[in-house]
Amino acid sequence: MGGGTGGRADRVTLELSASATARRPAPRTAVEAARSAAGRFLPPGAVLALAAWLRFRQLTAVGFNSDEAVYTGSAQALAGHTHLESMFPVFRAHPILVQLIIAQALRISDSDWSARAVTAGFGVVTVGLTYLLGRRLHGAAAGCTAAGLLAVMPYHVVVSREVLLDGPMTCFGVLCLYCLARATEDAPQRWAVAAGASLGLSALCKETSAVWVGSVFVFGAMGAAGRLRPRHLLLGLMVFTGVFATYPLAVRMSGASGTSQNFLLWQLLRRANHPLWFYLTTLPGAIGPAVLVLALLGLVLRRRLLDWRERLLLAWIAVPAVFFTLWPVKGYQYLLPVAPALTVLAAIPVAALWNARDRPGTRRVSRSAAPALALAAMATLLVPTWRQINPSDSTTFLAGSGGLPGGREAGRWIASHLPRGAELLGSGPSIANVLEYYSGREVGALSVSSDPHNRNPVYRPVPNPDLAVRRGEYQYLVWDTYTAARTPYFASELEKLVNRYHGVAVYTGTVTVATGLGPTPVPVIVIYEVHP
Repeated sequence: MGGGTGGRADRVTLELSASATARRPAPRTAVEAARSAAGRFLPPGAVLALAAWLRFRQLTAVGFNSDEAVYTGSAQALAGHTHLESMFPVFRAHPILVQLIIAQALRISDSDWSARAVTAGFGVVTVGLTYLLGRRLHGAAAGCTAAGLLAVMPYHVVVSREVLLDGPMTCFGVLCLYCLARATEDAPQRWAVAAGASLGLSALCKETSAVWVGSVFVFGAMGAAGRLRPRHLLLGLMVFTGVFATYPLAVRMSGASGTSQNFLLWQLLRRANHPLWFYLTTLPGAIGPAVLVLALLGLVLRRRLLDWRERLLLAWIAVPAVFFTLWPVKGYQYLLPVAPALTVLAAIPVAALWNARDRPGTRRVSRSAAPALALAAMATLLVPTWRQINPSDSTTFLAGSGGLPGGREAGRWIASHLPRGAELLGSGPSIANVLEYYSGREVGALSVSSDPHNRNPVYRPVPNPDLAVRRGEYQYLVWDTYTAARTPYFASELEKLVNRYHGVAVYTGTVTVATGLGPTPVPVIVIYEVHP
């Protein structure tokens, strides 16, 4: 009996061993391993390549706009190029982390391309981080789709091609989102610290990132945040505060506290620059209707499974959207950090199709359905993006939505043709900043108010322009179509001075626009020499 039992046991052992051997996958060949690696890395790699191409293509075809001139001018001062320091001081308005990074690029190559390449590079990194965020929340298909949508989104492409603080701010913001996602599942204390540090770096790019602290705590208040607890959020807040505190300390040590405080007070008390519904009418086209529709569909698909993933993204979007809508001062680029979160929501339907292609018990879904939907959505964004990254032929200007055509050429003409010591007066500070950067000459602005409560404290007012021109304090007047479109009153006042003091046009910058008669040159900047 014992021998028979032992024999049966041996046979069972042999059968189990053979069964396990049969189920064990055969070793993959080198070709199969290469195909597997290509399947994992080729899609996100292609998305990153597309993102880089759109952000670096013809990067300097159009010169700086006003904000770009200010930030690059400050970076020039940090790089040791002192010829612009009097017009663009280091501590002018915002924190200077981005300017410090740009300064290092300018030390290597002093050019418009070097400055813009820094922010364009941050834009490409943001696309990569969005892939990691989407993959962490909803899988590789969602990550690739979210990154692809952001790679071609007009809003993100246009802003990240400019020397603005919002692109790098968004990059660190997405990193904060990713760290929060990790904190809900593993090592919450470590990842909460990383999230606080990331958001602190975002605020060192631009202080408006502090609004997203509210998003983090709204997310925490929603509950069901995995392993993340209130004590972890408070620890992250302490880290955020410590990182951001380096900016006011640096300002105090530099002796520029007065300038920073004046600018802050002006921002808090200044009049509204756009109507309440500005973002509702401006951003849907820039973000893309396809992204918004897919994001809404994604929430509908997840309505029964709504968990911390969707709550995190919704908190990240809703708090700043409400804040900046109610805040009187609005900038086109202020809500850029919500764009990556929107693309992750928009990727949910694509991920659902991808995951359902071979799911047992459900109707078979075509393998090409998910890629087709993602590519179709990207195509709707690529067309308007392509139009915007080509040299602009627009004679209107919205801050943060592109360069300033004609400004670079006019500034360089001033530097090479007008005598040293010549004084210029423009319609507004936007054109003045651009001309100052490219010419190295100070340019006054007619629209700067004499009331300190109604003007940016870094701008110098001209209390009596007529008297100043009559006395010969200004020998050249600058008219530009961008200021004329925004403040026609001051453009009209400048034209009155031109006519009154026998102005003669010595320079006319034009932009070719498409009209019913074909391509037509339209004046955008005119410099007049006046003779009191």
